[in-house]
Amino acid sequence: MPERRTVALVTLGCARNEVDSEELAGRLEADGWHLVEDAENADVAVVNTCGFVEAAKKDSVDALLEANDLKGHGRTQAVVAVGCMAERYGKELAEALPEADGVLGFDDYADISDRLQTILNGGIHAAHTPRDRRKLLPISPAERQGAGADVALPGHAPVDLPEGLAPESGPRAPLRRRLDGSPVASVKLASGCDRRCSFCAIPSFRGSFISRRPSDVLGETRWLAEQGVKEVMLVSENNTSYGKDLGDIRLLETLLPELADVDGIERVRVSYLQPAEMRPGLIDVLTSTPKIAPYFDLSFQHSAPGVLRAMRRFGSTDQFLQLLDTIRSKAPQAGVRSNFIVGFPGETADDLAELERFLTGARLDAIGVFGYSDEDGTEAATYENKLDEDVVAERLARVSRLAEELVSQRAEERVGETLQVLVESLGSAGSDGEEELAYGRAAHQAPETDGQVLFTSGEGLTVGRMVEAKVVGTEGVDLVAEPLPGSFGCTEEAAR
Repeated sequence: MPERRTVALVTLGCARNEVDSEELAGRLEADGWHLVEDAENADVAVVNTCGFVEAAKKDSVDALLEANDLKGHGRTQAVVAVGCMAERYGKELAEALPEADGVLGFDDYADISDRLQTILNGGIHAAHTPRDRRKLLPISPAERQGAGADVALPGHAPVDLPEGLAPESGPRAPLRRRLDGSPVASVKLASGCDRRCSFCAIPSFRGSFISRRPSDVLGETRWLAEQGVKEVMLVSENNTSYGKDLGDIRLLETLLPELADVDGIERVRVSYLQPAEMRPGLIDVLTSTPKIAPYFDLSFQHSAPGVLRAMRRFGSTDQFLQLLDTIRSKAPQAGVRSNFIVGFPGETADDLAELERFLTGARLDAIGVFGYSDEDGTEAATYENKLDEDVVAERLARVSRLAEELVSQRAEERVGETLQVLVESLGSAGSDGEEELAYGRAAHQAPETDGQVLFTSGEGLTVGRMVEAKVVGTEGVDLVAEPLPGSFGCTEEAAR
């Protein structure tokens, strides 16, 4: 028999890209490819790129060059770029980076196996000319669901597939193949975005907003639970818009309790929430439903009204603080994280002081701070009142120092709290390796972006267990917690 074709997927960027990679993996495995973890052991290395900001694009190029260096020294014969950067730049990326043997856009995903085989055989698949994907779907959200069947939507592969097509298939298996054994997995709730933030290019290459049907989200969650997943994180460019194209903007409030009832799932987390779209009913569900994490990943970006208006966003320091007060009045332990841009065109010293006033009063658990830079094709790139790069750098350093101090203070406020912590990894320490370590995350900590919990002892803990623990100390944004006796593998009642 001929040796099986092998492929490795290297994923950069956000959790949405991770879901897309697992869909690509499912398609490839269903067509007979053997998935391997390391690019050096693969015939083809597929790099799922990020095209969000300059730093992410640089990381993507570096990953492609690193994979290219493997050619001629091992099994690797071809390197292929997919993902947001490949979609966003297409031909331009292919011409600028000849080291990549192929640059595939979202429209190539359904035929990914054939595309890779062509490239592996020495053929050429011409890179696409980028187009504004917002124009592929109707302007009216209500008309998009039917039209969406003809538009490539990564991460939206149907759950009810013909028998034998889905990997590890059963009647509810999605076209997805898990690439790690983590007890946590992301589930795509929707794709695209209808907002027109002046600094953001994502809608142009991810397209207009379109929801997945609740039955598909539920089916995929059930399948993940069968694979041993204990926590699912709902991801999209804007989860607060979920259901608007299905005729019910409150559909998320209905879906969340159903997801929480899936056998085997211990925690459901919602990410990417827009402050201007937060509804009382959604806050109630997020703060009072068993197994739903009272976690608010709110995209504030700034708090000075003038800067927000220039960003094509809404709100103010006082409005945002009132929103946080409302959340914490219902769930005092609720977790809140956000990202901010400093040095935006026209940002004054008073605007920066207003942002610092908000950060100081907000008591956020995690804060990401970015210095403004022009992004191709965005409205803000055309603004004239740009700040000097050294001013942006100084403000970035200043606010980053404040953010680091504030999240450490917020962590210290949690000393004495009792938390439900999902154990995610085990290890050992000490010169003899006999000290057992365990790490996990509480409800206020999302994967990758936020802090984690270090247990005072890992003895008796296993990955995937939900453990009740008391916070006894901090290490910066991270917490140190002591497992409570009898809490290992706590039940649903304990999780409440």
